[in-house]
Amino acid sequence: MGTQHHGAMGLHPELAEMRDWLERTGSSSNSAIAVEGLILLAGIYAAISPWVIHFAAAEPNLTASNLIVGITVALIGFALTLAPDRMGRVAWMIAPLGLWLIISPWVVTAAHGARAGIIWSNCFVGAVTFLLGLAAMGLTVGLARRRNAHH
Repeated sequence: MGTQHHGAMGLHPELAEMRDWLERTGSSSNSAIAVEGLILLAGIYAAISPWVIHFAAAEPNLTASNLIVGITVALIGFALTLAPDRMGRVAWMIAPLGLWLIISPWVVTAAHGARAGIIWSNCFVGAVTFLLGLAAMGLTVGLARRRNAHH
């Protein structure tokens, strides 16, 4: 009786879907997992950087920009880890967001300009985000090519 129950559960559609998902994520390369995780971390840093670098009160516009862009990048990175097949189309958004992080201290700060620490922080996290965005685009192109080769 236990064998019959186990066999019926093995055929359950949700279990089959979960097994397929685990196989897809398990077959993801270590580099893809690393890129997705680093995108998530870069987004988190960009979002909290106004408080880490201590410019949240002095530069409210840049604080809002970093918070919005950082959360967006982190959410894309998180979504890429959960559903790389479906989220590959939005990976291209990461690189332009990285470029925005680089130029935003000059675009959204007050007339007096941003402090050097703010500029360095944004340029660093922006450059890292941009490069990770390029890597994510490359990984999604490779994933699409592999998927098309199998069909």
